Amino acid sequence: MLKRNVPVPPWGLAVTAILSVQLGSALSVGLIEDVGPAGTAWLRLSMGAIILLAIGRPPLRSIRRPDVLPLLGLGITTGVMTIGFLAAVEHIPLGTAVAIEFLGPLTVAAIRSHNRKALAWPALALVGVVLLTQPWQGDFNPAGVAFAALAAVAWGFYILLTQRIGDRFTGIGALTLTVPIAAVTAAVVGIPQAAGHLSLDILAAAAGLALLLPVLPFALEMLALRRMTPTAFGTLMALEPAVGVLLGLLILHQQPSAIQVAGILLVVLAGAAAQRGGRRRSPRKQAASPADLDFVG
Repeated sequence: MLKRNVPVPPWGLAVTAILSVQLGSALSVGLIEDVGPAGTAWLRLSMGAIILLAIGRPPLRSIRRPDVLPLLGLGITTGVMTIGFLAAVEHIPLGTAVAIEFLGPLTVAAIRSHNRKALAWPALALVGVVLLTQPWQGDFNPAGVAFAALAAVAWGFYILLTQRIGDRFTGIGALTLTVPIAAVTAAVVGIPQAAGHLSLDILAAAAGLALLLPVLPFALEMLALRRMTPTAFGTLMALEPAVGVLLGLLILHQQPSAIQVAGILLVVLAGAAAQRGGRRRSPRKQAASPADLDFVG
């Protein structure tokens, strides 16, 4: 007897989420040219907030006084992370920016593994980043690297804050609270950058990018995490730098050198290996939130 439907495997959902994140990042480059990186972050986060508020209701009645600062911190961190990453993409190739930013969650995973040997994986990834950025070359861009490093630090704090918020709110509920805060944070720098450059075409493009990142990836990750372990999911997320390089090549025509390809492979290897001991130890039995494992950047 034939099955009536063939469910998409969870790894397929996770990989599609990765593609959506990196495709949204690659396509954001055109918008950056029009309204700047902060303007792009503000528009994309604002559109994302509108979409999330349209499909979910903020759990305002569930907010307690101890939740206020973590919620504000997570929203502000999300805004800073998004601005930092998009500013990096303005200066350096997409795959390089993703690899540098990936150092943030990779370091957090290694520290939380409670195993000193796990710190070797961020060190290995750092070697890969050095091969990617090639600071000994004349075209080394310190501004791009600095912005990506800012995004990496923000992503690390994002994971820690998300874990705390995830203990209190469901994934969609948390996003309806924090993404609007992120949009307001980005507006501080984004509105001055975008002022005078807004049009219906740009607003439509921002809405489409918001669907690619964070709305669609969150939905796919939520479905994937219901059917696979956080460790397996985190291992797949280690493919993000490689996907960033691939889409940078196909969409932005950013051709990596052989040394840079080797650097990306080191980052991916380090990310996959770090997940072996990176599972959270918690007395509470709960499903992992997608935001624990991915970003809204």
